[in-house]
Amino acid sequence: MPAYAWKGKNRMGEVQEGVLVSDSRDAAATTLKRNGIEVMNVRLMAADGTKSFGKVPPKALAIFTRQFSVMIDAGLPLVQCLEILGAQQDHKGFQRIIESVRDDVEKGSTLQAALAKHPKAFNDLFVNMVGAGESGGILDIILQRLSGYIEKSVKLTAKVKSAMTYPIAVIVVVVIMVKVIPVFSAMYDGLGSKLPFPTIVCIAISNSIINYWWLILGALVMVVVGLRQYYRTPMGRLQIDTLLLKLPVLGNILRKVAVARFCRTLGTLISSGVPILEGMDITAKTAGNLVIQNAILKSKDAVEQGRNISTPLAETKVFPPMVVQMVGVGEATGALDAMLAKVADFYEDEVDNAVASMTSLMEPIMIAILGGIVGFIVVAMYMPIFGLASAFDKG
Repeated sequence: MPAYAWKGKNRMGEVQEGVLVSDSRDAAATTLKRNGIEVMNVRLMAADGTKSFGKVPPKALAIFTRQFSVMIDAGLPLVQCLEILGAQQDHKGFQRIIESVRDDVEKGSTLQAALAKHPKAFNDLFVNMVGAGESGGILDIILQRLSGYIEKSVKLTAKVKSAMTYPIAVIVVVVIMVKVIPVFSAMYDGLGSKLPFPTIVCIAISNSIINYWWLILGALVMVVVGLRQYYRTPMGRLQIDTLLLKLPVLGNILRKVAVARFCRTLGTLISSGVPILEGMDITAKTAGNLVIQNAILKSKDAVEQGRNISTPLAETKVFPPMVVQMVGVGEATGALDAMLAKVADFYEDEVDNAVASMTSLMEPIMIAILGGIVGFIVVAMYMPIFGLASAFDKG
């Protein structure tokens, strides 16, 4: 059973801490309450006994890495760097992680081993690159490369997300349906006349949202939860990732993002002294798409058998021909890391341009769709008034 680190107050009001083995967090809290403890916090502990503090925001990790590299370059001792970084960290969970890493290093652990205890904060890429920096005596340079990589990744993710979020249009339509249409509906009920079909449709939709919002919301939640659960299965993730890459416009952007990440990650690892096979393994885990991940792992297997990288990459039919050719040139000239960095720069620029194009395209489309919906609603709700006006004119 998992172990939980807890903090709470006893009957005397004294703060106490401890570790409790239980089936779940709720069960641990219930046991503590039964023993007279007013629970303040219950946190899952990792298998090795370290506390699990959850995920760390990428932006906080990028700032931490950049500051860490500057301090190491300035000649500050490792423990002192971690102590300063932990003290100034605003994110409480990340602060506790840094303090835990500092304690482990102070006890004689390597920085790589101390970071590896917190996989939710420091992924395989981060840990392995730090290990390469420690062994090669170039930790400050490695941390600089890492911070640059993380910052680029954060910017890339933010740009893609910004192009996919248009909640205002939905909110406007829902407000009209819930607040405006019921006013017209009450007015038309008093008239008692037969309503046009578009007006009936709008009123029916409005009534459904008002009366059955909980059912609609529940259905949406079930769909989202169901998709998330299905995505966690190997088959579900493969099918959804394949579908995402085939989507018009967005699929092309996601493919370019994956290619840029592959080139940037592998190039950074190779330039940091990580062996090519280990680098490809780490790169596959950080690909973000199972189709891309499988393609990288297949290429890695081929490299293990003595083949070059470019040929198996071409055989997967996932990577664009330009990437394959540039990788081949990098292998032939012995400058694979530099060539991968150039390809990464190119595709990151391509993503920037593609996201900008998609955003500029989506904005007028969303405005047109919203205008069409609002226009339909306005016409539908005023049709009975127009009908009455024409009837009066004829009379």
